[in-house]
Amino acid sequence: MTDPISSYRRAAQLDSSNRQVAAKVKERTADAAPEGLSKALAPQTDEVKLSAVAQKAAQEPQFDRAKVEAIKTAIQQGQYPMDSRRIAESFMAIEKMISE
Repeated sequence: MTDPISSYRRAAQLDSSNRQVAAKVKERTADAAPEGLSKALAPQTDEVKLSAVAQKAAQEPQFDRAKVEAIKTAIQQGQYPMDSRRIAESFMAIEKMISE
């Protein structure tokens, strides 16, 4: 099982190193190549078009606002039950995922 945190971190590191290499290549080709050739070597941009349904889904919140407000109120009033042992176990699980 691959945890999303570690995968994201590795992907970000790879992306960062790829950008650094691309910047060096761009500097070298800009200095050595004629202007027309350096424009031909310029990176292409990608474009994503979402359907109307996907745009609507992206705009709508993915949570129940009323439930969130009820929990906020309960916490402020000191009436929300919190299990410190369960919270600590959750933090330990997160730490294990990050350290791997």
